[in-house]
Amino acid sequence: MASTAKAVEPVISAAWGKPQSWTLDSYRSRGGYDGLKRALSMEPAAIIDEVKKSNLRGRGGAGFPTGMKWSFVPKDSPKPKYLAVNGDESEPGTFKDRYILENDPHMMLEGIAIASYALGVHTCYVYLRGEFKFQAERTQAAIDEAYKAGIFGKTMMGKDFALDCFLVRGAGAYICGEETALLESLEGKKGWPRLKPPFPAVVGLFGSPTVVNNVETLASVPPILAKGAEWYAKLGTEKSGGTHLVCLSGSVNRPGVYEVGMHTTILELIHDDKYGQGMPKGRKVKAVIPGGSSAPVLGADELDVALEFEALKMKQTMAGSGGVIVMDDATCMVRSLWRVARFYAEESCGQCTPCREGTPWQTRLLRKIEEGRAELSDIDMLSNVASSIAPYPPIGLGNTICALGDAAALPTHSFLMRFRDEFEAHVREHRCPFGDRPWGSFGDWS
Repeated sequence: MASTAKAVEPVISAAWGKPQSWTLDSYRSRGGYDGLKRALSMEPAAIIDEVKKSNLRGRGGAGFPTGMKWSFVPKDSPKPKYLAVNGDESEPGTFKDRYILENDPHMMLEGIAIASYALGVHTCYVYLRGEFKFQAERTQAAIDEAYKAGIFGKTMMGKDFALDCFLVRGAGAYICGEETALLESLEGKKGWPRLKPPFPAVVGLFGSPTVVNNVETLASVPPILAKGAEWYAKLGTEKSGGTHLVCLSGSVNRPGVYEVGMHTTILELIHDDKYGQGMPKGRKVKAVIPGGSSAPVLGADELDVALEFEALKMKQTMAGSGGVIVMDDATCMVRSLWRVARFYAEESCGQCTPCREGTPWQTRLLRKIEEGRAELSDIDMLSNVASSIAPYPPIGLGNTICALGDAAALPTHSFLMRFRDEFEAHVREHRCPFGDRPWGSFGDWS
């Protein structure tokens, strides 16, 4: 359809596609590090207040207010403070942070510098997904430029404030996207989530106060300092400032990463000429996962909703990591859920019994249903297993140390709530009504 979505002023993606946009010279030509210059003239507490007033919320999944998170770090701690950047980006359907690292890594680095000065941090670790080889090379080159330019190192742009920044690549474990598992991995340990409390802001990396922020979250900080919190807040909604990146994939004519306003609806994202440009010919929307594979699915009649934390929360789902996955009317919902469930079963760290035992149990039941070998009682069993991992609704009642259990159970709950008739059709017909699957079996437990 013709473009009807409200125009959005690009904040994060404004330079993408421009020549050498990833270099320091290009970044500075666009006003890069002006936000840091302003920050260095302010008191650290005033910087945190500015970020609070901007209504910036974390872009990694939970949507927690960034300024509030920073304020939890104790000011009088005798221990060193750390900043850890979460660039593990392993959520299925999510692929936005890698574009920042490829196209404009200095935006994130400036955010690191501002956050570090505000928090009194002198050591930062950028933790990237192990598969991000190219993105790691781009990021390391930008870090080297920042050291050479006197932004990182013993002084920060002439200010007597030292900051070292180190790049670390993970080993490909989804669980290390959870902030405490990430910290364990940085310490050279197995990536097992920690019990909370204590929270990382008080007891984090090496037992010291630590802030863990997402790549996009930190990339959003420089414009706030350069142009002001009020400007940034007005770009968004009452409780969510700015714009955000969404990853559109699945059954659309133009998948990709788009910077949208918090007011942009899922329908606009799919159909507007600026974004997805509609569905393939002859296909209709059947369902949409709005925030990465762990977000509860929405039906076709629920899509006139803004891609914003509070609006999606009202629908008992979440904006999550911005991964919008569109499924058309030819999609088998049982098969789709089976694939999602298998991912979480494989990526469970095994520390918690509900997740360790429940995720493969879900997968076995879904395979049984998909292959037409199930009874109606197996559908009820699937629901019971999901409830044992994490009841729903509301979101956040999980029985595991970290949210991977929730991530595995929420799709099961929501698929069954909205598409139970398809699950029952598989049982009644003793087959998948959508035909043979185009991929093979997955071993004994799947």
